[in-house]
Amino acid sequence: MDIFDHIAGIRARGEPAALATIVRVKGSSPGKEAMKMLVRADGSFVGSVGGGCMEAEVWAAAKEVMQTEKARLLEFSLTEDHMGDGGLLCGGRVEVFVEPLTVPVLVLCGGGHVSKAVAAIADLAGFRVTVVDDRDAFSNPERFPMAAECKSGPWEDALGEIETGANTYVVIVTRGHAMDGACLKWALDTETRYIGMIGSRRKIRAIYDGCRESGITDEALRKVHAPVGLSIGATTSEEIAVAIVAEMVGIRRGALPGEARPTSELAKKVIFGEGERPGGPALGI
Repeated sequence: MDIFDHIAGIRARGEPAALATIVRVKGSSPGKEAMKMLVRADGSFVGSVGGGCMEAEVWAAAKEVMQTEKARLLEFSLTEDHMGDGGLLCGGRVEVFVEPLTVPVLVLCGGGHVSKAVAAIADLAGFRVTVVDDRDAFSNPERFPMAAECKSGPWEDALGEIETGANTYVVIVTRGHAMDGACLKWALDTETRYIGMIGSRRKIRAIYDGCRESGITDEALRKVHAPVGLSIGATTSEEIAVAIVAEMVGIRRGALPGEARPTSELAKKVIFGEGERPGGPALGI
């Protein structure tokens, strides 16, 4: 299996990875132009950019690129420090381009009309979509042809089959309070980059109260974007989907503060008793 086969498999599974490619060599170097090294999230790698300490530095940069999803160009002046034990002093210069291969994963909890619109737009934006619903008729390849996976069955069982990670985005848009609450509790107990939940002020408050009764802290709830999506006055399913995907893209690309995953102003001011926010209705009413 060559390195491109590994890349195809990683992207198909939605696993984080980074690819390092030697793009320029001047003088003598053990690495040659177009040599590649693929680094996976667990630290394992395939290929090489010439070995030695330079390769170790490239490996470390690749791990960082996976987290930031921002490419880097590394430059090395090869000295004996880069050759490692037993290496020859080459004296050349090498440039290595390290790019993210991470495919962000969107888990859609609920297969209704809003989910259909979100799935379509998220797919166009480069997300690998997984749809979960407790009804077979609302989570299947015919209804969601753009989805990589469709899971159905009792919520606990279906959600239990999903693996999440630092590049996972969860959007909760089920058809009822109890189901939203169950999905939210599951999401808060997993590793994710983003959790969003649709709903009115009253609905969100009720679900948060249920979470607190289960022992979930306000600190954990403040990680949730509720109501989900950017505040753009969206009313139709398609407009709401645009607002949701735009928020996820903004967090992915660093245009929005996604590291701490702060809750929405609505949740801070209304759900957590910090006053009333002026403005229009909550997204999802």
